[in-house]
Amino acid sequence: MSSAPSVLYDAPGPKAKARNAVYTVVFLVALAAVAWLVFSALNDKGQFTARMWNPFLEGDTWTEYLIPGLGTTLLAAVLAIVIALPLGAVFGIARLSEHAWIRVPAGVIVELCRAIPVLMLMLFANFFYVWYTDIDSDIRPLFAVVTGLVLYNGSVLAEVFRAGISSLPRGQSEAAYALGLRKVQTMMTILLPQAVTVMLPAIVSQLVVVVKDTALGSTILSFSDLLSNYRVLAANFGNTIPTLIVIGVIYVVVNWVVTRLAALLEQRLSRRGRTAAKPTATPTADLPVTTDAL
Repeated sequence: MSSAPSVLYDAPGPKAKARNAVYTVVFLVALAAVAWLVFSALNDKGQFTARMWNPFLEGDTWTEYLIPGLGTTLLAAVLAIVIALPLGAVFGIARLSEHAWIRVPAGVIVELCRAIPVLMLMLFANFFYVWYTDIDSDIRPLFAVVTGLVLYNGSVLAEVFRAGISSLPRGQSEAAYALGLRKVQTMMTILLPQAVTVMLPAIVSQLVVVVKDTALGSTILSFSDLLSNYRVLAANFGNTIPTLIVIGVIYVVVNWVVTRLAALLEQRLSRRGRTAAKPTATPTADLPVTTDAL
């Protein structure tokens, strides 16, 4: 009896391996050529001279511009994430409700917020705070950015939660109902904890999007974040390209840290799930043999 194949495609033969190697070499050569053209163009404009990069070796550049801007960016991202996660869970569960008066409004709100660009949501929030609140103009951009991020990413996370919960076998709910658990208890103690592990990669991807989308607020809302400080540095030192490169590297490092922490959390949850699922041996005592008296 032949065993099932371990792969879903045929292993490449000698010709396919040689062809793939040629494609790889051609791609690397083309990539190196493009990188050289970009480097040569920037070098001809003097973008790699020491004068352009020396400001980033000074402490004032970091303490007065980059670090405060990074702090504002992380503050907006953390606030948006902390609010959007439970909001997305609530709307995701609401979309699974059996009651139309809960399911339909939740679906309308989620689809509406998903369809509107994040920048427009920030603008709407900013005008709302200007017209209907007394929030100080210094912190109003922060409120508008966080509100826009919460509305959009909360609606996206609602779909992530809904899909993750819907992917679980129906037997989970049926077994819980058979044990006498209510719907809310089943959702909070059985379905949602199991779905978190399934949803974690998508949630992490959305968290990275939140960090990057904070930069949208600096375009028209005067939000003083990490990206907005490149204008001040470029105006003072005339090094626009080096400043954008340094800021881009900072974004890459921050998003890498977020992704890495989420990967460690996913591994820990997976190990905990395997440990909980591992059957444990229960000692059995020898039962005395009895006979009925005749």
